[in-house]
Amino acid sequence: MDTVKVSARSVPKAVAGAIAAIIREGKIVEVQAVGAGAVNQAVKAIAIACVYMKEENTEIVAVPSFSEININGEERTAMCFVVEKR
Repeated sequence: MDTVKVSARSVPKAVAGAIAAIIREGKIVEVQAVGAGAVNQAVKAIAIACVYMKEENTEIVAVPSFSEININGEERTAMCFVVEKR
């Protein structure tokens, strides 16, 4: 599974393009975000990726979950979205 990490400064259209490219390869992608701003950008990117894929007659779904990740030696809770074809 490929991972796309999103920050509060990520450009949603660029992240959406990365998500769509991975889905087109037939893979599953995990989108990770830490913090409210990053989660906001991730959700926007997933919505835009849905539009990109719908134009190609492909429907995708995102399943949210929490994950503990290590950032600079500190444990943080990340919001993770597993995105795949329906």
